[in-house]
Amino acid sequence: MLRRLEFHFVPKHASWLNMVEIEIGVLRCQCLAYRIDKRERLEAEIAAWERQRNEARSRIEWMFTSERARKKMGRAYPTPAPALKKTG
Repeated sequence: MLRRLEFHFVPKHASWLNMVEIEIGVLRCQCLAYRIDKRERLEAEIAAWERQRNEARSRIEWMFTSERARKKMGRAYPTPAPALKKTG
């Protein structure tokens, strides 16, 4: 039963969201590929999977740079304005 719900508003057009989706896919394939009938067992399986991923220092090789994003989706990734010089 859900006891607490927290809302976190985050950008929906962010490259990190793709990385989250990749990691969830890895979790699904490596840990949740079979039916787990008890919540306690599910939590234990996910915790063990997470420990293993962290100990292995698993990473996602993200190759989509800001420059490539600007070329592909210019309106969503505008070129940042030059920083203004501060005057004393």
